[in-house]
Amino acid sequence: MDTLTFLLSGTLLAATPLLIAALGELVTEKSGVLNLSIEGMMALGAVTGFIVATASGSYWLALLAGGVAAAALAAVFGFVVLVTLGNQVASGIAVGILGIGLSGLIGRPYESSTIAPMHELPIPFLSNVPVIGPGLFDHVALVYCAPLLAVATWWLLRSTKVGLVIRAVGEAPEAAHAIGYNVVLVRFCAVLYGGFCAGIAGAFISIASATLWSDGIIAGRGWIVVALVVFGTWRSGRVAIGAYLFGMTTLAGLLVQSTGIAIPSQVLTSVPYIVTIIAIAMLSMDPQRIRLNAPVSLGQIYHEAK
Repeated sequence: MDTLTFLLSGTLLAATPLLIAALGELVTEKSGVLNLSIEGMMALGAVTGFIVATASGSYWLALLAGGVAAAALAAVFGFVVLVTLGNQVASGIAVGILGIGLSGLIGRPYESSTIAPMHELPIPFLSNVPVIGPGLFDHVALVYCAPLLAVATWWLLRSTKVGLVIRAVGEAPEAAHAIGYNVVLVRFCAVLYGGFCAGIAGAFISIASATLWSDGIIAGRGWIVVALVVFGTWRSGRVAIGAYLFGMTTLAGLLVQSTGIAIPSQVLTSVPYIVTIIAIAMLSMDPQRIRLNAPVSLGQIYHEAK
């Protein structure tokens, strides 16, 4: 019973930052921009959130600060790819490296420092249910907000004018421009939103999950986020399912170690990334599904007509 409670609780805790960042990346890619700098944005958000939480004691202010810091880095990426028309892949990797470097520099005085975790918000009555109660209904508020954000993202992209414009810009930017929409502005706002979500996700890791700052704390999660959007075939519901599945794989190492099986810790740590590679490889065997859901102009440079 304790193992099941641990599995449920740990899965939600591990999946929450992946889901929040992936939903932001989903909106960004729906607008036609491929952002590969999520790792750096999450790292910058993590260190900023940790510093603000340490200085102010306010965790919500720390989450906001982490989101704003990552959005500022996203603005740099947006300027490079949308204004100067830089290659999205190369620019994303470069900006991601910049974010990782900045986080290491800013966080050097706080290296290996710890902080008290965010206060949990147990749901009345449900949190008292044996086994599943503590596992599902005794978490910090952001854990409950993540699936609600997935529903809101689905509704936004499917049923609102804003979502329709984002999708139109991602599918046919020239047509969207012809009917009066500013393609560059729409894409820039989508990039900022994706960066903001990545920053919140990074701050969540440093102040609610790991509750410490250490250079390299993101540990490749940003790349898993990018893979999640492809794994979910650009659908918010599938992205959410993928995030919780990948969150569960991060606990595989601890569960295996608890059984006493002698497996090198390095192998166990690599399990989520191995699963990511396998999932993407299997998905690539069905190119029709990818073509059906992927934004047509994803990753393409848009030259605004004069």
